[in-house]
Amino acid sequence: MNVEQRDRSLFVDHTRITVRGGKGGNGAMHFRREKYVAMGGPDGGSGGRGGDVLLLADPQKKSLLDLTYSPHFYAGEGEPGLGSNKYGSGAKDLTVHIPVGTLILRDGKLLADLKTPGETFLAAKGGRGGRGNSAFKTQRNTAPQISENGEPGEEFVLDLELKILADVGLIGAPNAGKSTLLSRLTSARPKIANYPFTTLNPNLGVADWHGVHMVFADIPGLIEGAHAGKGLGHDFLKHVERTRILFHLVDLSGFDGRDPYDVIQMINKELGLHSPKLLKKPTIIVANKMDVTGAEDALKALKKKLKRVKIFPISAATGVGLDPLLAYAAKELAKPELEEKKEESREPHRFIIELDFEIEKENDGWRVKGSKVERLSAMTNFAQAEGTRRFQNILRKMGVEKELLRQGIEPGDTVRVGKIEFYFEVDDEAPRRKPFKRAYNPHRA
Repeated sequence: MNVEQRDRSLFVDHTRITVRGGKGGNGAMHFRREKYVAMGGPDGGSGGRGGDVLLLADPQKKSLLDLTYSPHFYAGEGEPGLGSNKYGSGAKDLTVHIPVGTLILRDGKLLADLKTPGETFLAAKGGRGGRGNSAFKTQRNTAPQISENGEPGEEFVLDLELKILADVGLIGAPNAGKSTLLSRLTSARPKIANYPFTTLNPNLGVADWHGVHMVFADIPGLIEGAHAGKGLGHDFLKHVERTRILFHLVDLSGFDGRDPYDVIQMINKELGLHSPKLLKKPTIIVANKMDVTGAEDALKALKKKLKRVKIFPISAATGVGLDPLLAYAAKELAKPELEEKKEESREPHRFIIELDFEIEKENDGWRVKGSKVERLSAMTNFAQAEGTRRFQNILRKMGVEKELLRQGIEPGDTVRVGKIEFYFEVDDEAPRRKPFKRAYNPHRA
């Protein structure tokens, strides 16, 4: 691996992670036992809640590199409940630090855009603790022999995409002097060399102009076809989208044998093909390398072709013309930022009603799906007869048994709810009293 490849790998602007909230603690089934106290009653405590997974926008983070090498984030589980009505302790939340400006997506849909330092997003919620048997005590059932397992936490696969936040974006063809200008205006020290594509990833720096702090971003050089993946610019064009001002650097001696005006048109075309919004950003032409021979004539020719465009002649190498450039940037940034109008959807608003359950026919049985029934299955302790009866009664009241019969289920067919399997059975004397009988399931977690 050469030096350029190592440098580029230090900046990662997209990755995929897996987040999972912690499982809640199991509830306890316990009865009070004390000398001279007969039938002390149930005193099993409930389990503690599982931890949440939170994503925190951290200004100290500049890349998603760490998350690429460690993409799994699982919060801790809650402690189980104990006798004497002792509740289990809840688990601590797991906080994942990500760069400011990160987009959070799931299945291609945007969930959050963390643009403010310290902003947090609940990525996966932890499960609640299972109830102990003391919570099931009623006047009719004074000694319940039932408790709940802890609820599983949410689990998702998330795509993270970083778009750096900067006030001013430096764009232009390779070797236009963007890195040199950044080193002159700020304390950043990017790699500078006299060959194209010296910059392999965006560099940030903070400039100070009479107390006004401005963040500059140096974007790798753009070439024709950058929007389609040529060169390095395609990977980083998205980072220009959030800058408020664009400084378009142009080498007055030309690039790749082209006239400076043609280079400007080429760069503008690539910006428009990537996103038409980029062409609407305040942009000035920064005519660089005024210290080279023939620069004055090239500047006059450029001004004739761009009569209505503001042009700042500078020399990034010698520092000539930088003060007016910074003064202009500070003046533009002092203006109030216009909020983008959100495009209103033309489609009518639709209310989505989620069904309690769905039934699917499988090759070797039936599957009952739905968040409510799957959560019930996960939290039921099937080692307890009372828990199994409660599970069956709830499914019957929800209409699961009736729907299975309507769809043509036969006695002996396998029914799956979550990770639990049952055989469907019908009692001739009471055809709807005991529809399920639990079967051994080697795949049960």
